[in-house]
Amino acid sequence: MASIKAPTASRQGGRGFLDGQLLIAMPGMADDRFARSVIYVCAHSEEGAMGIIVNRPAERVDFPQLLVQLKVIGPDEAIRLPAEASSFLVLNGGPVDTSRGFVLHSNDFSIDNSTLPIGGGVSLTATIDILRAIADGSGPGQALLALGYAGWSAGQLESEMQHNGWLNCPADPSLIFDSALSSKYERALRNAGIAIGHLSSDAGHA
Repeated sequence: MASIKAPTASRQGGRGFLDGQLLIAMPGMADDRFARSVIYVCAHSEEGAMGIIVNRPAERVDFPQLLVQLKVIGPDEAIRLPAEASSFLVLNGGPVDTSRGFVLHSNDFSIDNSTLPIGGGVSLTATIDILRAIADGSGPGQALLALGYAGWSAGQLESEMQHNGWLNCPADPSLIFDSALSSKYERALRNAGIAIGHLSSDAGHA
């Protein structure tokens, strides 16, 4: 991971239709990279969409060592991190630009000209400064670091939804930041009012 950079999706034209919502993969999802995934939509406009998968852990990634790799802290400081930083959630945010990091977090933290408020109490910051704040205990109350993101070109997400690839519903911050990743898919469906045993490949929209 070379750096933390800003997301590439555009928000021109104001708030996108799906900004701040969850996308839940339907059983008929043809792309194995997104099977049973829950995605928080950070930006959606006529130019495309960008979101973060919130229920898939990053494999073999240790947050303290990542901070050392990025030179946020020195090797000797890793063992003295605050408890919340030592156990910080690192996710596989999606298949695009997996060397980039994106921090989804509660809106009690903001960096001028760097933090994007999305709505519903959730913001996105993609600069290394937020990692420094997390490391010294002055970061947001709730947060997760995603490596990579899910991206769609103009009209692509709408087409996938029309072909029953995704169900969308309002996002629940308590679910987004919950560390119990293995049950997020079922809980997201319940929040959308759907029992997984009754779910078919036909999508509905909340």
